[in-house]
Amino acid sequence: MNRDYLKQIMIDQKETYLNNPMIKRDYPLEDNVNYCFVGIRRTGKSYMMYQQIKHLQENGIPLKQIVYVNFEDERLLELSADDLNLILEIGLEMSGADNKPYLFLDEIQNVEGWEKFVRRIADMKYRIHITGSNSKMLSSEIASTLGGRFMIVDIYPYSFPEYLAAQGKDKNYLEVLSTKDRAEVVGMCDQYVKYGAFPELVDIRNKREYLNSIYQTIYLGDIITRNKITNDFAVRLILKKIAESVTKPLSFNRLSNILKSAGAVLGKQTVINYVGYMMDSYMLFTLQNYAAKLVEKETAPKYYFMDTGLLGLMLMDCSSAQLENLVAIELIRRYGRDNVFYFEKNVEIDFYVPEEKLAIQVSLQVLDQIDTREREIGAFVKLKNFIGDATCLLITNSEEEELDYEGVHVSVVPVWKWLLQNRKQDI
Repeated sequence: MNRDYLKQIMIDQKETYLNNPMIKRDYPLEDNVNYCFVGIRRTGKSYMMYQQIKHLQENGIPLKQIVYVNFEDERLLELSADDLNLILEIGLEMSGADNKPYLFLDEIQNVEGWEKFVRRIADMKYRIHITGSNSKMLSSEIASTLGGRFMIVDIYPYSFPEYLAAQGKDKNYLEVLSTKDRAEVVGMCDQYVKYGAFPELVDIRNKREYLNSIYQTIYLGDIITRNKITNDFAVRLILKKIAESVTKPLSFNRLSNILKSAGAVLGKQTVINYVGYMMDSYMLFTLQNYAAKLVEKETAPKYYFMDTGLLGLMLMDCSSAQLENLVAIELIRRYGRDNVFYFEKNVEIDFYVPEEKLAIQVSLQVLDQIDTREREIGAFVKLKNFIGDATCLLITNSEEEELDYEGVHVSVVPVWKWLLQNRKQDI
């Protein structure tokens, strides 16, 4: 690539982070660490970079030492790994001979072979941050190449406190609330559950259309085009059937049979591959059965969408599924996706966090629904046979109460309050 042309693109892109309003994300970062920010598209990975750039400026690092490149820029489509060193050369030129530039490489996975350049730069003790929207950039081969030189941070859509802050709501809603304040926070939580929490969505009126544009970008770009899939109908159908099965374990055999009954005959391995591509794009994540044997853990997970708004595009009247999906997202945000499970062994528990011995059921309403209450609380009673000292939490849309039933204490908590109890010790 022409050096002067690349330099002009880098100068143009600097305006992007200089002119963006900042909402501080709730991710504690250290100064002397190289970070790899990963996650679904439009979830705020670039903003994490802008936040780090602002932090550098506040600590006296001049703008000339900051090198930011967004590889989603169509002018960089033909950039190859051989061209990446030009970015360092231009950065050194702009920083001055005695100063090392700080490098921020956004969506670096678009450049094939990027990992060797990034490793070399890290070995040369440059401070470098990278982002990516495809989990293949964290494959075992690439991870071994990077060799522990980066700390990987999963970036999620806004947490509920971040969502409130983005709308200028800085009240402590966990304190005693007036009727007006309670109505306000419940109303905003309803919107949060329904439309999800992509950062840019806060300021957009036509939220469904915006969500559809994100879905199309991921579906067409990260799943169909990137993996050279020709049967796009099958991918749409798989996503639809997974959405319909959120809240239930789903094996590949069962998914294949569901597709067959819908008129799409796909081999099991093809289904496995297509679902893998969806996982690679961060559109979906899975939770395994804590009580199952190893093989069963892998073959019958629960699938969830990385944003409840995307789930809402797939289904009509899905508030119950969205509520459970939201709790799943929040749990992996707090504990990490390797530390959150569901529990199914003669009893079905929506979520289980072993390190906290925390068992969670999710239901829109329970207190006035006798059958639902007995089912949800009865599950905790049965769980006592396997985990006698579990903390039992029942998350609802708006209900709150402390219950004792057959020797088991259950805290019924409205989802908005649970989301604002944003520390493990608050749960």
